[in-house]
Amino acid sequence: MNRAAPFSFYEFFAGGGMARLGLGDAWACLFANDFDPLKARTYRENFPDAQAHMHEGDVWAVEPSALPGRADLAWASSPCQDFSLAGGRAGLNGGKSSAFFGFWRLMETLDVEGRAPGVLVIENVSGLLTSNGGRDFRALCEVLAARGYKVGALEIDAAAFAPQSRPRIFVIAARHIAPHLLGASPFQTEAVRAAHNRLPESLKDAWAWWSLPAPPARNADLASILEPDDAVNWRAEADTEALLAMMAPLHRARVEKARSDGGRAAGAVFRRMRGGVQRAEVRFDGLAGCLRTPRGGSSRQTVLVVDNGQVRSRLITAREAARLMGLPEDYCLPKSQSGGLHVMGDGVAVPVVRWLAEHLLEPLAAGPRAVAAE
Repeated sequence: MNRAAPFSFYEFFAGGGMARLGLGDAWACLFANDFDPLKARTYRENFPDAQAHMHEGDVWAVEPSALPGRADLAWASSPCQDFSLAGGRAGLNGGKSSAFFGFWRLMETLDVEGRAPGVLVIENVSGLLTSNGGRDFRALCEVLAARGYKVGALEIDAAAFAPQSRPRIFVIAARHIAPHLLGASPFQTEAVRAAHNRLPESLKDAWAWWSLPAPPARNADLASILEPDDAVNWRAEADTEALLAMMAPLHRARVEKARSDGGRAAGAVFRRMRGGVQRAEVRFDGLAGCLRTPRGGSSRQTVLVVDNGQVRSRLITAREAARLMGLPEDYCLPKSQSGGLHVMGDGVAVPVVRWLAEHLLEPLAAGPRAVAAE
């Protein structure tokens, strides 16, 4: 832990520590928690000081006394399965997303003790905005507003920062807000505005339209993060042909165009069920699809490379997934490919967190100190 850092934070559902990496050296981690042994072990391997403050286990088993001091920020990337289509959209009553309330009862206790963080971030999939007809998002806003927080949301796609399509919702709550932190933002998407419009007037009064600028144009694409061809295992030609046979005409036409164009093109392929039929869908727009945890074979992305008319395919590697999440090359991954992809698939893109921290979270965290100094 960097004790000289000007800001401090608690990290819940910490995974492999990607939020911590994104927050950077200006933030000292006082406490971290994750239920998953593999993620907790990966966290400890990458942050040696975490031996003291990484609490492995159910968030419901964490006592408020385990949270030291008074942090400036609490970050919670709570389990997203119940907010996603894959999880049947059970909402906040779902078994996994109900972990949010395990986190929230800690925040309530800290508030009673006079040491609640001044800034909260709840990160989740975009389905949070519409889960249960918007009732889950309303419930989230209600509990935050009831404790005196102003609440707003931003929808940020990691594609603005890294070559991966990964839209996520960041619900940001704060008690002390400088006027210049409010205003227009490209991340106040139509989905965010629709969610705001569904809120009752009492919650609209507690709403904050966070101002977050757009980043510079991304300068990396999928091809730039791939391993050298001779360092990976390619599928047999027959397996690649079988993959192509699973493509609908539109997607097969994309491959044929890449062939006819000549040169080299790298694409990402997902297998999905369409009308009861498994299909392979390819994109050559320089982006990978959203990384997922490797539950079952179909959720692991395939890399398709067309090189001077030849088509080859292989599975994406854990190191490539780490690059898509904006992790440094010296980040320690689990030894197995499936383990690495498991940690990456549940993470938050590091450069997104860095942009948030620099342009919004740090100014928000500094606000109460400026007030106290006056």
